[in-house]
Amino acid sequence: MGASADHGFKIVVVGGFGVGKTTLVRSVSEIRPLSTEEAMTQAGETVDDIRQVRGKSATTVAFDFGRITLDRRNVLYLFGAPGQERFWFLWDRLFAGTLGAVVLVDTRRIDDSWYAIDRLEHHGTPFVVACNDFGGPVRAGEAVHDALDLDPRIPLIDCDARSRQSGKQTLITLVEHVRHRYAEPSVRAGLPRQEFV
Repeated sequence: MGASADHGFKIVVVGGFGVGKTTLVRSVSEIRPLSTEEAMTQAGETVDDIRQVRGKSATTVAFDFGRITLDRRNVLYLFGAPGQERFWFLWDRLFAGTLGAVVLVDTRRIDDSWYAIDRLEHHGTPFVVACNDFGGPVRAGEAVHDALDLDPRIPLIDCDARSRQSGKQTLITLVEHVRHRYAEPSVRAGLPRQEFV
């Protein structure tokens, strides 16, 4: 169905190293996602800070790709960006033509989110911030909002990247945020209104 869609909307999932971007794309994609994950090696330990992600055995080296068909005319294309600093040069290319972005955050490592937010603001890309559930006590709220110095209009929500339902709700929140930001009727008419299936 998605192959014959009239409108393709691109969404990018960004955030720090090991925050769950690949997991989110996998959980919501209707197709088997394209993944560029490679095994982490000891050589990478000297380049990437893995202290907070000790259980991680693979990492994205280009991007993840998934798709969600909304209806016969509209489809979402999802791109998960690599989180390590050495791959940040890819981000500006991934942002081209983007409807909006999800900034996935591990609240134990708030600082890892600043670069993503800075780049999105630089490009003028609408985004939402989703605090991924790693089982810690800190959830989305005023403390996270203040730590990230977010504009009050930017949605800050909880998310479990492993859950299809939670991932879909995150994407719905993003589409609604974009809809509010671009309230002109001519722009609104081109945005998908359907619920995810």
